[in-house]
Amino acid sequence: MSDWLSYRPSDFLMFAPRTYWRLFELHNSAWWPAQPLAVLAGLCWVGWLFSVPARRGASELALRAGAAGLSAAWLFVGLAFVLDRYAVVNWAASGFAVGFVLQALDLTALVTRSDLRTVAPGPRRHIGLALCFWALLGHPLLALAFGRPWTQAEVFGLAPDPTAIATLGLLLCAAAQRRVTAWLLRALWTLTVAWCVVSSATLWTLGSAQGWVLMGLTLVSLVAAWRWPQDAAKSRHLPTSATGAGANPSANPKEPL
Repeated sequence: MSDWLSYRPSDFLMFAPRTYWRLFELHNSAWWPAQPLAVLAGLCWVGWLFSVPARRGASELALRAGAAGLSAAWLFVGLAFVLDRYAVVNWAASGFAVGFVLQALDLTALVTRSDLRTVAPGPRRHIGLALCFWALLGHPLLALAFGRPWTQAEVFGLAPDPTAIATLGLLLCAAAQRRVTAWLLRALWTLTVAWCVVSSATLWTLGSAQGWVLMGLTLVSLVAAWRWPQDAAKSRHLPTSATGAGANPSANPKEPL
């Protein structure tokens, strides 16, 4: 027992920090120039959601487009990076890849939900857009900030962490009016936060302070979701059937939980 107590988390790590960051360098080299295209597409989406009016139809279309894009990103990252590269040095990554595929399927299902709504303009939505902006432009710069070459930058749509951060941002902008959609959003929250916790722990074990950045952003998203509930926009986005003659919106059983 005394021997087990002498072990530290780093003793169970199957790869060195240099090996871990080298994975991103190889991945970036193999898929160039997908990085600037992914970032440009993400910035266009953030600008679209930020500029459209918060009314039914306009912002919801932007939200669905973002969910569709993130679905493709989670699937690509799960297969091309987590399974094809990360699993080579970490046997547990094969299980992580399954979670990434599930995320992609969940996001795809979310796109089809007619009751998916965008929250009203306010702190929650602004924080969500800020997280997306960070994932696109801020997170890749951490490579330089922590003394690594820019070729090892983690880019949205190709690396797990910025893709997860952007997903947290989108989830802060999303609201549900029916139970099924609410469960889809909760599942997305659960899997995304779970990855952020796992990745932060890995970074801490590698001795990288970058883990604190990822965990800090995750906590910011959770606090924003708790402080400003997603049903803040329900009065702006009641279904048409709930606003007809004789309808009582307060008695509508399909409002958010």
